[in-house]
Amino acid sequence: MKKTAAAALSALLATTALAQDAGTQGIAHPQLWPTAKSQGLIDAATEAKITALMAKMTLEEKVGQMIQADIGAIKPEDLRRYPLGSILAGGSSPPLGKPDRSPGPDWTATSRAFEAVAMERRAGHTPIPLIFGVDAVHGNNNVVGATLFPHNIGLGAAHDPDLIRRIGEATAKETAAAGITWAFGPTLAVPQDDRWGRTYEGYSEDPALVRSYAAPMIAGLQGAPGQGTIQQGRVAASAKHFLGDGGTKDGIDQGDDQIDEPTLIRIHNAGYPSAIDAGTMTVMASYSSWQGRKMHGNKSLLTDVLKERMGFAGFVVGDWNGHGQIPGCTKEDCAQTFNAGLDMAMAPDSWKGLFDNTVKQARAGTIPMARIDDAVRRILRVKFKLGLFDAARPYEDRAGVIGSAAHRAIAREAVRKSLVLLKNDGVLPLKASARILVAGTHADDVGLQAGGWTLSWQGDGNKPADFPNAQSIYAGIAEAMRQGGGSAELNVEGKFTTKPDVAVVVFGEMPYAEMRGDTRTLEFQAGDKQALATLKRLKAAGIPVISVFLSGRPLWVNPELNQSDAFVAAFLPGSEGGGIADVLVGDANGRPRTDFTGRLSYSWPKTADQFTLNKGAPGYDPLFALGYGLTYAKPGRVPKLAEVAGVDASLANTSLFYTLGRTPAPFAWKLDGVTAAAVDSARTQEGASLLTWTAGRQGTARIAGPQLDLTRETNADVLLQIQYRVQTAPAGAVRLSLGSGSVNAQSLFAAGGGWKTARVPLKCFAAAGGDMAKVDVPVALSATGPFAVAIADARLVTDPEGAVCPN
Repeated sequence: MKKTAAAALSALLATTALAQDAGTQGIAHPQLWPTAKSQGLIDAATEAKITALMAKMTLEEKVGQMIQADIGAIKPEDLRRYPLGSILAGGSSPPLGKPDRSPGPDWTATSRAFEAVAMERRAGHTPIPLIFGVDAVHGNNNVVGATLFPHNIGLGAAHDPDLIRRIGEATAKETAAAGITWAFGPTLAVPQDDRWGRTYEGYSEDPALVRSYAAPMIAGLQGAPGQGTIQQGRVAASAKHFLGDGGTKDGIDQGDDQIDEPTLIRIHNAGYPSAIDAGTMTVMASYSSWQGRKMHGNKSLLTDVLKERMGFAGFVVGDWNGHGQIPGCTKEDCAQTFNAGLDMAMAPDSWKGLFDNTVKQARAGTIPMARIDDAVRRILRVKFKLGLFDAARPYEDRAGVIGSAAHRAIAREAVRKSLVLLKNDGVLPLKASARILVAGTHADDVGLQAGGWTLSWQGDGNKPADFPNAQSIYAGIAEAMRQGGGSAELNVEGKFTTKPDVAVVVFGEMPYAEMRGDTRTLEFQAGDKQALATLKRLKAAGIPVISVFLSGRPLWVNPELNQSDAFVAAFLPGSEGGGIADVLVGDANGRPRTDFTGRLSYSWPKTADQFTLNKGAPGYDPLFALGYGLTYAKPGRVPKLAEVAGVDASLANTSLFYTLGRTPAPFAWKLDGVTAAAVDSARTQEGASLLTWTAGRQGTARIAGPQLDLTRETNADVLLQIQYRVQTAPAGAVRLSLGSGSVNAQSLFAAGGGWKTARVPLKCFAAAGGDMAKVDVPVALSATGPFAVAIADARLVTDPEGAVCPN
């Protein structure tokens, strides 16, 4: 270390200690941060246009530019009263008058409907185009038929910045073709605790790799600084989430970074200077805190560091009601966030109250007019530079863009390059002339191989018909085998009539996204080893087994590795399952067609409690180190591994209360005046429990467990889902409870008619008096007999289709 750097660091540490003693934790020291400068955003001609336009704008119009609403909570005609500057489509928000899962033209129609009102020529109104944002995080993943690229964890394993640029360009074109002008990406988090549910959104635990990807992705989405416009099929990028979202204590989403300033700079700020230099038009603030101070209210970071020290000239947008988490704020009232440097608040369902209160605060001087004007100038700057004031939209509904062959080819290339070979005892590559059994829950399901942020927020509720331009992993293998003269047979359970030459078992995590993806152990299928049972059954039959493992983070899979002759970490490959066959399936003689090139961008755990396993950290002892990856050219062997997880398996489960005829740990039935008997569900023998209340007797059936805090889930519109079949309709009221909140559910259980699914928003239970921070009984049914109902499944979900508050 140079003397000057060492001296600066010593001064920093001393200053930080003094600052903490003075009770100012979470205050950054800008002089210690790297410098950068936005490129392509500021020029005299554009600034003159902005000045002229702002001179015409009313205070209401200026404040409107600073607030973004979700299309699920606003109608186009609302813009006549509330001149907002932006709309977004949240992960499960549908286009106007259409299902959530809709093709590009439905999204374009929605964008045009809002834009038409914003641009109306009417008295007292200044027409200003909207900027329409979505979480296009692995392709334009809200749109049916779009190309779905591997999630960032897989792209990190590819170690290919040019590939990242091309993916950004394809994503931009497919986003623009759907009438959307702003992609909430790239994620520049550097995840340090793999329990975090957004780990797969980070390219790597290694800040250097994240840094190397930031500028190429910005260039792909936006084009060269100052040159790319929506007319050219480019969209605004949003580097996110500033700052430290990947460093929260215990990997808790929206949590607190309890780290010093040098660590915050060295690790978590790694990608931002290059993103700013590449011209990123927007930066999204993080939900998280640093040293107890919420990022949405941290002026030292949003203004002093980001805008001043690092020269960011675009605008800072908030995350979903993130401003409402600042102490002293609500989601409808938060002058603090704007004064701290937030330019546009993401107020999906709170936009109306926030608008009214912000106008009042501007008039009262609580938010200085200079701060209002600065925010509006930044927002208008982006709109001008992106070409939004030019009405031409040549990419909207352009034929052959969404899901194009060229984009799918890039995605397939990305799949090939992201695969990491962890083990190969001589069984790969496959002979294309062989007879192959393909098994596993994820083998023929594009939704499962694509993961979270796929058509819905958490990636749940998807069906095969939702992916018309996609290929499952099984379909890709089957195609390659046919072309090579062999065959591939699919059986999810791994059953067969004719013994195959080899089995490929595709299994992994179920889809999840932020918050619901947080876990407390890195053990795969803790307490529920379904995939391991399939592997063991095939091995016992003398069949060589190749495991293809899909996950959004490195997980402890020692038992599964021991039962596999080859093991491939495929992460979350997206829509192009054929990319896996390109590498696994060789020619008719078993010679490779494509070799493995992927190398781990995250360290792989040796035990399930290696939550923070980062190269260079004290005690670093992984099973597979950062950068590990075998090839056909350079194979390696993996010895038999220890199978002691080191973590209580029940810690993994906080949302699955009943399934497949049992209550997974740590939950259990508590019956009072109710009997239970095993019965068949719609799909599984003895996969349900028949609960019976006797005539004239009051009874309650509870599923009880450890106390859960479901506050975040309630705010995020999570639902309780129950699959059931009424055998005997109730004679009187039926109460459905979650914690201390109880609703009248008689309408749900009034009659038979086969198996049904009920989805009740957690907000219904909160509105009924439930304390969502203290839920130790996530499901309870109370009734007076006679009444009989079979329960097949009970869990928390995010898909809102058919949701109802029974009251």
